[in-house]
Amino acid sequence: MAFRFSSGDVTGFSILFCLAILYGIMSTLTYSMTRMKHIKPLEIDAPLDRFSEARAIEHVVKLSKDIDGRQEGRPGIKEAARYIKSQLEMIKGQAGSHLRIEIDENLVQGSFNMKVLGHSISLGYRNHTNIVMRISSVDSQETEPSVLVNGHFDSPLGSPGAGDCGSCVATMLEMARLTVDSGWVPPQPIIFLFNGAEELFMLGAHGFMKTHKWRHRIAAFINIEASGTGGPDLVCQSGPGSWPSRVYAQAAIYPMAHSAAQDIFPVIPGDTDYRIFAEDYGSIPGLDIIFLLGGYYYHTSYDTVERLLYALQLLLFARGDNLFSLIKAFTYSTELQISTSFNGSKDERAVFFDYLSLFVIYYSKKEAVVLHSIPVIIFILAPLFLRLPSVGFSTSLATFFDFMKGMLFHAIGVILAVILPVSFAILRLLFSSDAMSWFAHPFLAFMMFIPSSLIGLLIPRTLWRSFPLSQDVSVLNSSKEVLLHEARFWGTFGFYALLTLAYLVSGLSGGFLTFALSASVLLAWISFYISAKVFGCQSIRSSVCYVVPLIPCLTYSVYFGGFLVQFLIERMGMMGSLPPPYGYFVQDIVVAAIIGVVTGWCVGPLIPAFGHYLARASILQFLLQLSILAMAISSQFFPYTMAAPKRVVFQHTFRTADAMQIVDCSYDFSVVDSNSLGFLLKNAPEVAKELDFVSEMSFNSTNQSSRETWMALLPVSFMFSRRLKFPARSDDMLKHYRYFPHISAHDKPHTVSYEGSRRVHLELSLGSLEEIWVAVLNITGPLSSWSFADNKLPEPETHDGGPPSYICRLSGTSHENWTFWLEASSSEALRVEVAVLDQYLVAEAQKLKSLFPNWVDVIAYSSFMSTFIF
Repeated sequence: MAFRFSSGDVTGFSILFCLAILYGIMSTLTYSMTRMKHIKPLEIDAPLDRFSEARAIEHVVKLSKDIDGRQEGRPGIKEAARYIKSQLEMIKGQAGSHLRIEIDENLVQGSFNMKVLGHSISLGYRNHTNIVMRISSVDSQETEPSVLVNGHFDSPLGSPGAGDCGSCVATMLEMARLTVDSGWVPPQPIIFLFNGAEELFMLGAHGFMKTHKWRHRIAAFINIEASGTGGPDLVCQSGPGSWPSRVYAQAAIYPMAHSAAQDIFPVIPGDTDYRIFAEDYGSIPGLDIIFLLGGYYYHTSYDTVERLLYALQLLLFARGDNLFSLIKAFTYSTELQISTSFNGSKDERAVFFDYLSLFVIYYSKKEAVVLHSIPVIIFILAPLFLRLPSVGFSTSLATFFDFMKGMLFHAIGVILAVILPVSFAILRLLFSSDAMSWFAHPFLAFMMFIPSSLIGLLIPRTLWRSFPLSQDVSVLNSSKEVLLHEARFWGTFGFYALLTLAYLVSGLSGGFLTFALSASVLLAWISFYISAKVFGCQSIRSSVCYVVPLIPCLTYSVYFGGFLVQFLIERMGMMGSLPPPYGYFVQDIVVAAIIGVVTGWCVGPLIPAFGHYLARASILQFLLQLSILAMAISSQFFPYTMAAPKRVVFQHTFRTADAMQIVDCSYDFSVVDSNSLGFLLKNAPEVAKELDFVSEMSFNSTNQSSRETWMALLPVSFMFSRRLKFPARSDDMLKHYRYFPHISAHDKPHTVSYEGSRRVHLELSLGSLEEIWVAVLNITGPLSSWSFADNKLPEPETHDGGPPSYICRLSGTSHENWTFWLEASSSEALRVEVAVLDQYLVAEAQKLKSLFPNWVDVIAYSSFMSTFIF
């Protein structure tokens, strides 16, 4: 049967094809810019007064490849500290007489309460290493305000840490060398803090802010971090106050900044040292600059220098040039002199964003109040200016009603642009055994969800033809088609104007995007209005004239939207797993919804001009078939590859009764995305065979691992839902370790007050364990005080109907035991559960880990658990 298209269909498909080419060009351009393809890196023999990413890469190789593991508790963390200090000593030896170089190595300790991942815990630490270097003029005074540059050299469990955060340390070492070799004399002191305990919830930064002799002179800071291994080196947080972002806007050579990131960042699990300096313990103005893309490798064993070499060269060059220019700008800033006692408003967040890494647009919050209010004012007054004084007020009111109808129809289209992709995502999963088929292949997500999102945008336009106007055509002496065009244009403008106002009222910083869209739509309407006088409102040439003023804004929308979608897709592999059956759908729904939102703001502004060409049954059918075809194709792709691995947590659990006895031993597994352990074992037959896991049908008959089993990872383990437990042997561990962790009463006698409270003095021995990451205490009972965190208890945690409990994480190697006291408000017993995470694996567990295929990244460790009553 032959297809017969009308001339309108041919025109519509031609326009659809041309728009696809336009967006393809914009996507290619923005992809190149986000990957820094326009940058030419410098080699190792580059002039000494230039930042050389090749020299920085040498440091990454040393830290992530030559040194075996920079995790707390492993020998590599001390070796890394020695390497950093030796490099700083070499830089000091090269300094001229015009500079004063001071290097300080100190061990920090302390305890404090904080909220992590929404859970209140207490953190106690000791013997974590910080390496600090201060570069200043020989004429500088001790009281002068300083600029702090912070990065951490420890790495997460199981990861070589080339990106996170060997790249940060490498940048700082090269930056310190450049400061010395360039001949520049800083007008204010610069402090480089290489902190050794960020992965344990920012302990190194806390130790510096609580104990270091230079902490009171910090007037501004720059925190560099890696939440990925590529993409823009983005300013994700700025403050308190607005001047740090203003300095960045003026100084950055390759600017990469979005104030909207400050709205999104709190939603993403995780924190950086920025929190310590700017919020919890410093209120110091500063910037949080983070590598955000490349999240597939983040906190995995694949975060190696071999896989990241080319990307790191380009990114380190951009980061290095930006950072050196930024340090100079901070030290010369007049704001630095008064910021040691910050008096501004913490909520005074400016609006700033880069345009394709070419330049930064910046304006203050006060200016944003004025600018972001203008579109709404124009929208409200437009009917009066368009209809008065030639016609009466009633006609202007009717015009406003039509504009509101246009806005409502555009809003419905944008909402449907989100609902339809979500519906398609759910529908696909009802007939598929694999969630997240797009994870390793992001193009599949775009293929599946963009066509369905376009259908949602166009559905209201198909209904618009029969929509009645409130305006009287005879009174206005104008055609109905012209008035419909006008209502559509102003309705679209009003939609983005109201969104801009909503951002403003809510105090968020992302209103610049909707403001730019509303301003661009207004310019596009003016261009269309003028061209329609010449070509007519039905002419394609008039529609082209409408598009031209929108291109700069649409390009930015594709730039920002594409970056956001890629970032979220990469993060879906580590966002946690929710209980079935609904948890199976979460990641797919989130990605579908975000692509729908992005499509809405990237394509939505074009609907007023091209909607009547595209809202045809043949085109909607084509888009529907394209979505269905993409769904069918996606079912042929496996969700994971070695370049986008599935994350699995493997815990070898030992339950001990005293310092020398193991009463139970098991292998415990968990995943952190929506594809279950049953899916994993089905596709990893060697592992399933070793564990005697027959099929997914035996999933429910297999022992479920309780939440308490994962106490060593608290509070991260709250992101796990369905966990499996398999029996294991303990013989090898009994041969390797002579003593296991245990708590005993301290030599000090227990005390009882006349009010009935009692104080118990305890001692925690970590036994003969060799590579301890952390020890976690979970205390239940009538606890009223303790010796941690200045005798302050965190908020109690209650889970699964259990009693309130208090969580304390202890870290730091020492030959001495932990000693502490607990105070109970009554004679009722205190229950203390202990879980100690040791990074050593017995040979049998190592063999099991090696059986996993290369598309799985396994974080493996041993956990020793015991319970004590006092």
